[in-house]
Amino acid sequence: MNADKEREFLEMTESCKGIIYKICLMYSEDSEGHNDLFQEVVLNLWSSFSRFRGESSYSTWVYRVALNTCISTLRKNKFKNMCVPFDVKMDLSQEESNDIKELYRMINMLNPIEKAIIILYLDEKSYDEIATIMGITRTNVAVRIHRIKDRLRDISKQ
Repeated sequence: MNADKEREFLEMTESCKGIIYKICLMYSEDSEGHNDLFQEVVLNLWSSFSRFRGESSYSTWVYRVALNTCISTLRKNKFKNMCVPFDVKMDLSQEESNDIKELYRMINMLNPIEKAIIILYLDEKSYDEIATIMGITRTNVAVRIHRIKDRLRDISKQ
């Protein structure tokens, strides 16, 4: 790959670092696992960058590669009872912080595909964008989001 392509990759990846970070955070148990996943995602992005055709936005492509990498790693390593550490520093009240921790706890009770869909939904991606990233139909996205919301309501009552 030439220097211009390398620079383009670095710039585009830097602009999507937050997306990669968040997805890896949702699929890792601890900071070491998070760092490993982050590196694996960036490696997969790099190895497939020459095949990125620009048919979708770069961020949509990053979401797809990151989610597929995390889900594949999860399956390969057969992690059970994944937990997300809540160590992201935000300027939140104690009550807001507790609400977010509870949301993370409930999301971690979902299966990897449901987790991916709800992350995208919470990131305010449209149903069409979620469908593109996940490789499913828009209708399937709508149905799954409805079911995930129901499941999260049930979990919150436990």
